[in-house]
Amino acid sequence: MSAPVTVAGPAATADELTTPAGRRFRNLSPNLATLVRATVERCPGAEAVVDLGTGRRLDHAALWAGAARVAGGLRGAGARPGDRVALRLPNGADWCLAFLGAVLAGAVPVPLNTRLTDAEVAALVEDCGAAVVIDSGARLPDGPPTAAGAEGADPESLAAMFYTSGTTGRPKGAMLSHRALLSAAEQCRRALHLGPAEATRTLVAAPLFHILASGMQWLPALAAGGSVAILPAFEVGVWVRAIAEERIDVLNGVPAMYWQALRHPEFAGLDVSGVRLLVYGAAPTPPAQVEALMRAFPAAQLRPGYGLTEAPCVTGLEHADALPHADSVGSAVAATELAVLGPGADDGVGQLLVRGPQLMSGYWQRPEATAAALAGGWLHTGDLVRADEAGRVHLLDRRTDLINRGGEKVYSVEVEAALSAYPSVAEIAVVGVPDPMMGQKVGAVVVPRPGEEFDPGTLVAFARDVLADFKVPQYVHVQAEPLPRNPGGKVDKAALRSRSDWGPPLR
Repeated sequence: MSAPVTVAGPAATADELTTPAGRRFRNLSPNLATLVRATVERCPGAEAVVDLGTGRRLDHAALWAGAARVAGGLRGAGARPGDRVALRLPNGADWCLAFLGAVLAGAVPVPLNTRLTDAEVAALVEDCGAAVVIDSGARLPDGPPTAAGAEGADPESLAAMFYTSGTTGRPKGAMLSHRALLSAAEQCRRALHLGPAEATRTLVAAPLFHILASGMQWLPALAAGGSVAILPAFEVGVWVRAIAEERIDVLNGVPAMYWQALRHPEFAGLDVSGVRLLVYGAAPTPPAQVEALMRAFPAAQLRPGYGLTEAPCVTGLEHADALPHADSVGSAVAATELAVLGPGADDGVGQLLVRGPQLMSGYWQRPEATAAALAGGWLHTGDLVRADEAGRVHLLDRRTDLINRGGEKVYSVEVEAALSAYPSVAEIAVVGVPDPMMGQKVGAVVVPRPGEEFDPGTLVAFARDVLADFKVPQYVHVQAEPLPRNPGGKVDKAALRSRSDWGPPLR
């Protein structure tokens, strides 16, 4: 097997410590609880959370007090240190209180995708062995305030677990330690050139169960004593108006959000002079869209970047490079090493590998998957990249057939397995269909059983009953001939993507 070829990363700084285990930050709080307490002591009355769905506003002292009561309620319900607490809550203040409440109870919050079906959620709750499930519509746990066991948590102990589709199609729980989450927040701050206590006002429209919103927006703001204005869900008109109404100075989102905002009728008259940072990632951003963002937000610095659930902050691109190198997601963030692996590694082309303090500890109860993902001490991302002479990373393709639908990851094998149960389907393959706004949408190529009637609309209706809405195909191509396969017998999806006649979307 070939050895990885290291891509030059940033040099160590005075407050980074090089150890045999890799670079770590000297100046981090030991765990999430001590970080939040330090913020409360420094700026208790500063606004922390604005719930744009309910109008509720919490300062940092109120956030701590409310989370401590949730912690007391969880302890009263039997949750003990190390127990998993599943969160199936929509975006808002309650989500933040529940997450921090689990942390203060010494438990492990496990945010769940609220768009999953009941059956999909039940499978994840069983997989993580949740002691408590905090569900939408129910009152938050409440009890005598406590932070017992939380502030003494070891930096390497499990802080939170986020589910990711991974490379097998079966969701896996990525285990993130206190050190990993706090390192990622620190790396995000440095990539944005923000001071340690430089408070920002950030608009959160992505779901908090994604590491983008919780790890890369909320936690860095929390660490600095800043504020997050949280939308229940992305609705472009509300998002546009909130920029001015909430005096937002940092925007962060997937390209599809910006694409819609720039075309909204209210945007032309919007005062965006206060927006100083524009962060994006999770999906490709064409140069024309970068130019449009620069024109639309003339006072803002553009900061594209790249990360994964397994390593929340990996690369960042400087504003000066945002347009000249629009096809790049930037170079390694602080305390991080990058490498490429594969036959073309000497030329800078191969699978991207990552090493740094922000990496996950492994996948929950998946020793084989963990060993493969973290082989040799490097996270194997599964992304094929090209690294240029300046150390900038250019994403080329996925090694798997993961579909990136506006930042939502859809694994084709999962959709294929679900739709194969439809009675008249003989063969099915699911691929990403290019889309100018979402990046990709879900397309299915179906070969019906001979002699049986097949209606694409009923297949989509069937899919809605068994899959989350973002996984349901929006395009269905029906063909009589068998699916094309390579010499190894696998479906040739490249051929399907290039030759299928998708027609208009079905929904």
